[in-house]
Amino acid sequence: MNARVALVTGAARGIGAAVVDQLASEGWRVVAVDVCEDLPGLTYPLARREELAAVAAAWPGAVLDVVADVRDPGALADAVALARTEFGGLDAAVAAAAVMAGGAPLWQTTDAEWDALFDVGVRGVFHLARAAVPELLARPQPRSGRFVAIASAAAHKGLWHLSGYNAAKHAVVGLVRGLAGDLRGTRVTATAVSPGSTRTAMLQATADLYGLVDPGDFAQHQLTERLLEPEEVAAAVCWLCGPHSAAVTGTVVHADGGFTA
Repeated sequence: MNARVALVTGAARGIGAAVVDQLASEGWRVVAVDVCEDLPGLTYPLARREELAAVAAAWPGAVLDVVADVRDPGALADAVALARTEFGGLDAAVAAAAVMAGGAPLWQTTDAEWDALFDVGVRGVFHLARAAVPELLARPQPRSGRFVAIASAAAHKGLWHLSGYNAAKHAVVGLVRGLAGDLRGTRVTATAVSPGSTRTAMLQATADLYGLVDPGDFAQHQLTERLLEPEEVAAAVCWLCGPHSAAVTGTVVHADGGFTA
């Protein structure tokens, strides 16, 4: 049986990198995508080219690293085409690319911050769906394509001084629900995973916005009373990519440590 193939955005670090590692460990072939440069409107550095290369280097022959900007629909179309030419098609697409901006009331949010949140975190998901879903549907029946987007506990609960991030993540959930409806009867599913506070560079950036020295302080909001590890969230994502999740579509898996309980 041919290996299943996935494309993962935001793959250089954090949850995206953990998804790539877990899928590859399960025998998947993966196209790992990241922008690998800093973007306007953000106050923290994004992943570097070396980090993305290291993710791929851990799985020689199984993971291809691609520098591409999810804000650019052509770049994602090229990444999907690479999955087709190098690995024979596509069975799952994971939209993990996202950014953090905020730290002030909504009325003080700048255009640059708002644009970064929506251009990466919402348009990026849309661009991936537009590029990847036709490839998922190109698989012969009985196909089992999966589209999974990373949302957030912020998609379900208002967070202080993060209104733009709240709005972007609510949009991701709405996009996934609509996409699932469009995919009715195709055997391709669309779902979202909403993490809680997870030990990532983006959580550190959030702590910085709040003036917190230790991002571990966010653990008080979770029933687990600890931060989640990226691998724990990735486990939910990878289960959704797999064969046992066929009954789950148009909904959200809350891998949030009880944040929204």
